[in-house]
Parts: sequence; C-alpha cells; structure tokens
Amino acid sequence: MLPFHRKLALGTAGVALAVAALAGLAAGFIAHDKAEDTLVAQATEDTQRLLRHEGFRPEGVQATRNAQAAAQALVAAHFDIVQIYTAGGLLMAEQFSADGRALDAELPTRGARGYTQPWYERRFLPGRRPLLRLFIPLRGEGQALTGYLEGARLVPDVQRERMLADARRVGLLVALAVLVCSAALYPLVLRLNRDSQNRQRELLESHIAMMEALGRAIARRDSDNGIHNYRVAWISATLAEAVGLHGTRMQELIVGSFLHDVGKIGIPEHILLKPGPLSPEEMLIMHTHVAAGEDIVSGSGWLAGGQAVVGGHHEKWDGTGYPRGLAGTDIPLVARIFAIADVFDALCSRRPYKEPVPLETAMQALRSEAGKHFDPHLVQVFDQQAATVYRTLVEADEEQLQALLTRMVRKHFSL
Repeated sequence: MLPFHRKLALGTAGVALAVAALAGLAAGFIAHDKAEDTLVAQATEDTQRLLRHEGFRPEGVQATRNAQAAAQALVAAHFDIVQIYTAGGLLMAEQFSADGRALDAELPTRGARGYTQPWYERRFLPGRRPLLRLFIPLRGEGQALTGYLEGARLVPDVQRERMLADARRVGLLVALAVLVCSAALYPLVLRLNRDSQNRQRELLESHIAMMEALGRAIARRDSDNGIHNYRVAWISATLAEAVGLHGTRMQELIVGSFLHDVGKIGIPEHILLKPGPLSPEEMLIMHTHVAAGEDIVSGSGWLAGGQAVVGGHHEKWDGTGYPRGLAGTDIPLVARIFAIADVFDALCSRRPYKEPVPLETAMQALRSEAGKHFDPHLVQVFDQQAATVYRTLVEADEEQLQALLTRMVRKHFSL
C-alpha cells in the first residue's frame, strides 16, 4: 500500500492536471471567442461607419447605386460576400470576392429578415473551413429601420492559425498557473491532513482506552480481572478474519466483544456474585443485562457500534436464545462469531470454580452445539484454527494477551 503522502501527492497531481487541462481548454476557447468577437466588432464598426457617408448610404433616389458602392467597398475591406436588402427584404446590391460566389453556393438560404440588433454566427464549411456571417440592421435618421446588410467572411488560414496560437498560449498559461498553485498548496494540504489524522488518531485512542477501562470495570465487578475481555475480543477478531470480515463490521465486533457484558453494571451483586445456581426469578433478572447493555452503548456515540454483539451474544442458531429468540442468519454475524469465542474461552480458561478443559473437549462441545447454539459454518471455520488459538491462549500471559489485542486493534482501526 502506498504511504499516505504519496497517495496525496498523486491525487493532488491528478486533480491539478485535470483542472489545469479543463481550465486551459476553457481559457483557450474563451480567448478564441474573444478574438473572434473582436474581429466581428471591428467589421461591424467599419461597416456602420462607411454606411453613414453620403455616397454609401442606401437611401433616397441613389439608394441602389450607393448600396452597390458600399458592397464593393466592404468586400474590398472585410468580406467575401456582401448583400444589402431593403427594409422589406428585397435585394438591393450584392458583391463577391474572387472566392465569394463559390462560398455563397455552400451557404443555406435565409428566410425572412426581422432582426433588430447586429449579430453573427460561425459556420464550418466542408474541410473545417471557418466562416463568419454578420447580420447588421441598417437605420436612418430617427433610428428608423431602412434595410439589412449581411456579410460573410472566410477566416484566412494565417489569421485562423494566429487566433488558435493565441488561444493555446492563454490556455497553457492558465494551466501552468493552476499547476503552480497546486504545487504551492500541496505542503499546506499535507500538513493540515497530518494534523487532522493525528487528532483523529488521538480521539480514537481515547475511545479505545475508554472501552478498555469500561470493560475492565465491569469484569472486576463480576469477579474477573478483565483479561477475559481481551481473550474473547482477540478470538472473535481471529475468527472474523478467517471469514473475511473487515472494516466497520470488524471494528464493531471488537468493540462489542470488549463490552458484551456491560449491562451487568445494573445487576444486583447478590445475583451477579451468587456462588450457586440462580433461581428462575434471579435468572430473569440476570437476562435483563442484555437490554441494559444495549441501552448503555446505543447512547454512547462511538461505542454504539458494539450494539449488535451486546444485544445478540445470547441468541442461539436454533432460536432458543434470548432476549429476542432470533434464529439462523437473523442473528447478526458479529454476534454469531462472538458466541463461539465466548464459549470457547469459558471452556478453556481457568476460573476460581473450574479448571480449563483440553482443546479436544472444548471443540467437541462446540461441534455438538453446531446447528443448535452456534452457526455450523462458523464452527467448521473455527475448527481449522482452534489449535493455534488454544496454544496462543495457553502460552500467553496477561501482558502478552493485551499486546495481541492491541495489534489487532491497530490493524483494524488503522492506528
């Protein structure tokens, strides 16, 4: 896996290149359109200025002659095609450059004219030849409409290349600016992200410390030194890895395993610490620790992830468990995993009132309950790793067991 700073560098570079490319293209198009607009504006201004001269104004008794003179002058200056119409749309004059008549044959015929403001359109003739068409309403004194002038100009190759070169230059400059800014911002983003990660890590470590402290407190109230929580959490995570559990669900399993009996904080000590069997009434009270535990973790923010284990670790595959009588896959997977780990640890651990049983005896007990108490598939998977798990539990002291779980926590909580 790549280190974070390399991921950030590659991600930043990728985003910067993409933004630079898009910004460069956009700037290039804008620059090209601006150059085109400038060209059109110049032609429009020159046309309107010419038509204000007496000898070129298409009005009065000399309207047709003036219109023809104006068309000739404009073709010589700006256009390949010039056509001047009356206000009613009748053609008064037209003039073509050497290539203009052939161009005119390639253009679509316009319908009725009714525009009141100058405008233009860009067309591409066969061979991607760019052509600009201008449409200019002509106005006399008092701004009354007197006619229309329509001109077409094939953009020369030299001028087109100059416009494209300018657009590329602008686009490259914008792209370069984006890349330089991204490079300058990268160290700041990296530092801020590291600061954020450190704060998140510290917060997560404080959550885990609180989880461990709460788990130990409950275990000690139940006459346990708390190491049971470490053992069952590690066994659960080991089995979970074998069935492909990871990410959030693995984190929920570890939290729930550590806090599975947190609800016992509400059980009276004369019941919790009773040395002999519980009466039916006392057993009912003991069963309430599940609901109490769910209430505790569900309202505890980060610890709420453990709710599935806390609420489901006494359910049974055949539906005879409590508190909801869930059966089969209706029982959350993390609770089914934990149930095997909890019973295996109880069988294999030394308690004040019992000695640990041998591995084969413990596994025979689990196999006999497959399909009844336990998920049969999970029992089969655990059967393949039980010897290694058992040997680790037997050989490790309390400090080593804590270290085992710490490594598992750091692995699955990305610490």
